[in-house]
Amino acid sequence: MKISDIREAYFRYFSERGHVLIPSAPLVPQNDPTTLFTGSGMQPLIPYLLGKDHPSGQRLVDSQKSFRAEDIEEVGDNRHTTFFEMLGNWSLGDYFKKEQLPWFFGFLTEEIGLDPAKLFVTVFIGDEENGIPRDTESAEIWKQLFALKGIEAKDVVVGSETDAARLGMREGRIFYYDAKKNWWSRAGTPDKMPAGEPGGPDSEVFYDFGTPHDAKFGLECHPNCDCGRFMEIGNSVFMQYIKKEDGTFGELPKANVDFGGGLERIAAASQDNPDVFQIDALVEIIELLEHFSKKPYNDSRHTRSFRIIADHVRAATFMIADGVKPTNVERGYVLRRLIRRASFHAGKLGVQDKDAEDSMLVRASSMIIEKYKHAYPELEGELPAALVRDEIRKEELQFARTLVEGMKAFEAASRDGLSADAVFELVTTHGIPFEMLQELAAERSLAVDSHAFNERMLRHKNVSRAGLEQKFKGGLADTSEKTTRLHTAHHLLLKALQIVLGPHVKQRGSNITQERLRIDFSHGEKVSKEQLAEVERIVNEKIREALPVTHSTIAKERAEGLGAEREFGAKYPDMVSVYSIGPAGANADNPHFENAFSMEFCGGPHVHNTSELSGIFTIKKEEAVAAGIRRIKAILQ
Repeated sequence: MKISDIREAYFRYFSERGHVLIPSAPLVPQNDPTTLFTGSGMQPLIPYLLGKDHPSGQRLVDSQKSFRAEDIEEVGDNRHTTFFEMLGNWSLGDYFKKEQLPWFFGFLTEEIGLDPAKLFVTVFIGDEENGIPRDTESAEIWKQLFALKGIEAKDVVVGSETDAARLGMREGRIFYYDAKKNWWSRAGTPDKMPAGEPGGPDSEVFYDFGTPHDAKFGLECHPNCDCGRFMEIGNSVFMQYIKKEDGTFGELPKANVDFGGGLERIAAASQDNPDVFQIDALVEIIELLEHFSKKPYNDSRHTRSFRIIADHVRAATFMIADGVKPTNVERGYVLRRLIRRASFHAGKLGVQDKDAEDSMLVRASSMIIEKYKHAYPELEGELPAALVRDEIRKEELQFARTLVEGMKAFEAASRDGLSADAVFELVTTHGIPFEMLQELAAERSLAVDSHAFNERMLRHKNVSRAGLEQKFKGGLADTSEKTTRLHTAHHLLLKALQIVLGPHVKQRGSNITQERLRIDFSHGEKVSKEQLAEVERIVNEKIREALPVTHSTIAKERAEGLGAEREFGAKYPDMVSVYSIGPAGANADNPHFENAFSMEFCGGPHVHNTSELSGIFTIKKEEAVAAGIRRIKAILQ
């Protein structure tokens, strides 16, 4: 099946079961400064899984575009990709195990047509030390489902992955694993969870491709083995517990279901082919490369290059469409690395045309846009297509120029034997892909210590991650009182900027910590001291007026008609969450939208009245951050 067919079948199947289709969140997280990219279907919905009401109700379905930078080095085998789609269905305090497991099983076997005899499942073994029971309920449901297909499903206890590699399959179909494999919380296993953190067991479904076991991954094969025989295609998380102050676990008042299924992996299973690069979205790029390179994909000397190009171009296309541009830091660095690795491997295949306007990577990106534009409207139209084409081509040309200087640096470093630090410098500063350095070194009979380089890169990533966490310490994911107060002040500030500078001012980014707020906004020139003073005056005036802050859930069309501010580039469901500030006397039953001082599409949290801001709003800094984009940092003191 084509991925579009599976995606639509999934939406239809769960819509028939009362779920509301919600749009995918962008790859760049909107209100989660703790990570560079949206890396799972769950990530954008965490506030709702933790108890916040979703404007579309308790049953949701979606396909979330996701990117995991940590998988870049893994791309090249038959199942790892950096970009992927995660099919999701969600119960926010509504249904639970007895509905979820039969629904997913039915979708796989009846809608997709997978052979139930090739499906194997895992469940949680329990945690005796923390008083969390074994998930026998899920196991019993699975036994009944398989029995309806004429399959006797034996359950076996394996425990850890190490134990499973020793014990093997033992004719089992339902496997009990420990918390490292079949428990979910944001903090990890139950013993690592802080008080107040929710979590729960999960149940994974694996497809058996029947390929021979590779003993280098363990003595015996089992569903979680990395040998390639089994591929996880879906995981149902049952968030039903919360850790209490005394360290014990209690039941959540409302238990949630969070399901995530890999669209590409389900497509591979539908073909009974363990190579995810043979699904339609990627194989068309591979066929393009085969045609122009005159090299076969199944030649093991070239397979990895085909896969890297197909994956990296797809990921880069979606990143650029979501506003990321190649740079030397953070998201831009990841994008730059993707394009340059793809360009390097295009050179290895002999299809890297340095002069052609429509390079092979540009052609591949056009194929991705054509394949996905109906599902992701941000790819629709000439403007995003031109943006993707221009950014990829510009980075290819920049890479070619960089290599000239990079080769000089390589020649100098190679005279000293290419230490791990030298290799690190060549990769991170000069932008030479590591694989290219390995080939260049081999040509000169030099050894590159990949282990030492990987350790050096890991230290670099840890430092960068710590820096990112410090930079965004207490971001909007933090719902503390201080952050909440500044979030409401942020709304007042945006409206005040529009009053003073003009209606062209739109928010282009924000970050709110417990210490200060930051807003990026569209404006073509420096804001004068007099203008900043007037903005401060307006915000402080609205604080003194003690205006009510009202939350409403209304139709998107109505909110747009009322002029509610919305996040640039964001997509919204048919029913949206709106926060309005003022006028005096407004409340949830009678919000007086037309006379509100400020109204925005927003998920919260906010204070109930501007008087709760209880401080003097002060702008600390105003500066340019990009062409036509200014930044203000402000505090309440």
